[in-house]
Amino acid sequence: MTLKEKLAGKFIVFDGPDGSGKGTQLRLLAEELRRQGAEIVLGKDPGGSEIGDRIRAILLRHDLSLMDVRCETMLFMASRAQLVGEVIEPALKAGKIVLCDRFISATCAYQGAAGYDIQRIIKLGSFAVGDTWPHLTVVVDIPVEEGFRRTGRNPSGAPRRRTDANQGLLLADIEPDAMEIRPIAFHRKVRKLFLELPPEYPGKVVVIDGSGAQGDVHRQVMETIERVDF
Repeated sequence: MTLKEKLAGKFIVFDGPDGSGKGTQLRLLAEELRRQGAEIVLGKDPGGSEIGDRIRAILLRHDLSLMDVRCETMLFMASRAQLVGEVIEPALKAGKIVLCDRFISATCAYQGAAGYDIQRIIKLGSFAVGDTWPHLTVVVDIPVEEGFRRTGRNPSGAPRRRTDANQGLLLADIEPDAMEIRPIAFHRKVRKLFLELPPEYPGKVVVIDGSGAQGDVHRQVMETIERVDF
């Protein structure tokens, strides 16, 4: 069975701490699958639909310290509900491969680090997306300090000019955005929660070391996808 055939009708998410290079790895996988003739649909979380992009703007352009974490969590879930209904479910039914930059795993990490109960996040996620969870979540992991270096931030939390343009943040549309300005202690909690996604988180979860060169990390991703049993 070819990789194109193996992944037909599958939903794969790339997630991880800010600066991990998950977006680059998603792009590299998409390019490889397209070379094999696969039909790829790309998703963006939050956003990826007209309604979702409006919700994304709310999350980007507001000081989240003023937003109750329950409100923040539900805004993310509302965007996902629309993305699943409008984009992901139709693509999967058509046998296409869906690759998405972040999903509910990000809420477990980020809103979990902000104090929201992860079990409640998963239950709320089930209400928002039903049974349409990723078949595979690839967490690209790096130390927080390396993520800060790649995204051009000081450990003190003050943003500076980015040095690695390909390393995206959780919400990369504005510098600094509402997630970026949170302190390094918060991002350490985020990384810990990514590495400790609970066993009941739906679908398979694999952790990839993202600290190496892009090509080396891509090889890890390809090896993982080739051996994983859906």
